Amino acid sequence: MLHESQAAPDLIVVHPGWGEAMFVRSEFPDTPLVGYCEFFYRARGADFGFDPEYASGAAGLHRLQMRKLPHLLALDDIDAGICPTEWQRAQFPPAFQSKLSVVHEGIDTEALAPRSAVELTVGDWTLRSGDPVVTYVARNLEPYRGFHTFMRCLPKLQELSPQARVVIVGGDEVSYGTRLPPGDSYRERLLKELGDRVDLSRVRFTGRLPYASYTALLQVSAVHAYLTYPFVLSWSLLEAMASGCAIVASRTAPVEEVITDGVSGWLVDFFDPDELARQLSSVLAGRPDIAAVRAAARRTVIDQYDLRRQCLPAALALLDRVAARA
Repeated sequence: MLHESQAAPDLIVVHPGWGEAMFVRSEFPDTPLVGYCEFFYRARGADFGFDPEYASGAAGLHRLQMRKLPHLLALDDIDAGICPTEWQRAQFPPAFQSKLSVVHEGIDTEALAPRSAVELTVGDWTLRSGDPVVTYVARNLEPYRGFHTFMRCLPKLQELSPQARVVIVGGDEVSYGTRLPPGDSYRERLLKELGDRVDLSRVRFTGRLPYASYTALLQVSAVHAYLTYPFVLSWSLLEAMASGCAIVASRTAPVEEVITDGVSGWLVDFFDPDELARQLSSVLAGRPDIAAVRAAARRTVIDQYDLRRQCLPAALALLDRVAARA
């Protein structure tokens, strides 16, 4: 609660997802309030029920309904909201969408750019631009980011491209979806399922990487796989695009907003590991359109998601407009 001697803030920005916005309006009735509206949970058409292998059932639906409550309360209170992508904005109730502006957090396209001279050591491998490096990145290795599909593509990928070196970045926790028992992980489950069908001498799991190593990995990548449920779009996809990666991604709604199939990347069925393997292998084989697709991916991020030229000025202008209403 504000002390009597303290001045009210000019503007408040809040993420409502865990209830942080619930009492802000009652404490600051006259202060403009902006919500960072990242995602609105829906029973149909988004992440819930998308993957039949990990069905949530009635209990999951009840949890989803409860997760909507803090968002609905915040939508009534805020003066304006920010959504990172058009698809994420479209998940919110139509009655509130007029309050919401699409402004991505932004990508530093100067730091994340192609670098042909980069070299990176991953375990006993030294990787350089031009090597047959297949990359997969997620905060945690889990179904929401298609880890199960990626792992299941490896037997076919290794058959088609014996030279491929696969680098998998991510932790063993669960960021989204069904939690696992302590000591269990989707990585261990998939390794057990695949057994000797995957040659692990050609695969490296790095865990989470320091940011400088992560950016270097994108810069040495020959082909980058990105898979996701219809859910929040990962920064890593736009960072890979800014780095000039050749990207094979899932044909899911958030991805289709930023990648045009055959123009700035290649899209495959989220649930088809063999199609994923064939497309990754095709890029490794040096298909003639790779250079143009890499350039188009980077140009997309520069034109629409660049931090300094696009997103930061747009975000600051929105905050100024809302603050001025006071």
